[in-house]
Amino acid sequence: MRVLVAEDHRVLARTLATGLRREAMAVDIASTGDQAERMCLLTAYDVLILDRDLPVMSGDEVCRRLRELSDPPRILMLTAAGGLTDRVYGLTTLGADDYLPKPFEFDELVARVRTLGRRVAKPPSRVLRFAGIVLDETRHEVSVGGRPLELTAKEFAVLHLLVRAGGAPVPHGELVRTVWDEHLDPRTSAVRATVSRLRGKLGDPGLIAADRGEGYRLCD
Repeated sequence: MRVLVAEDHRVLARTLATGLRREAMAVDIASTGDQAERMCLLTAYDVLILDRDLPVMSGDEVCRRLRELSDPPRILMLTAAGGLTDRVYGLTTLGADDYLPKPFEFDELVARVRTLGRRVAKPPSRVLRFAGIVLDETRHEVSVGGRPLELTAKEFAVLHLLVRAGGAPVPHGELVRTVWDEHLDPRTSAVRATVSRLRGKLGDPGLIAADRGEGYRLCD
């Protein structure tokens, strides 16, 4: 596990680093907020132990900025501000993964770092292709002929079913049950309206065919 300790108190930072290394962790140290941000941009840390009161750039600002990354480190906020309001603010508004007030027991810090470091492996991106459509199930991205499309959640879900069917008809009832819910009136025009918008975004009205009595299908 690779850990970054962002702490401006030099003695505490070295003490934490030494202790975590004895726990078989790879540890780096940053003494300012801007340095911590730069190091996280350059290195894929599993966990960032972040002091809120850092010079140059506050720990709060570092936390906000890192949360904008596609794959930020897990953040354990370490601070003397240990009141209930401070903890709630750190976990909700700032987006920290955990919050440990000072003073603390080192064994508890290690336990929290290990817990945060147990990352769930990201599923590999699964890409489906049919009739010039490329649909990434994991990232929820779609392109047709190399042109990216901006789809609503409902449009993506409908297209996902059609691409998975590979040209076979997808019954109207299946679309309703999967994309909407069982309470939707089967006579509603919601499916037809969504398919109509999809045709427009795909740029080829004939790409989605309506099979009378059977549903919709993609035309290769």
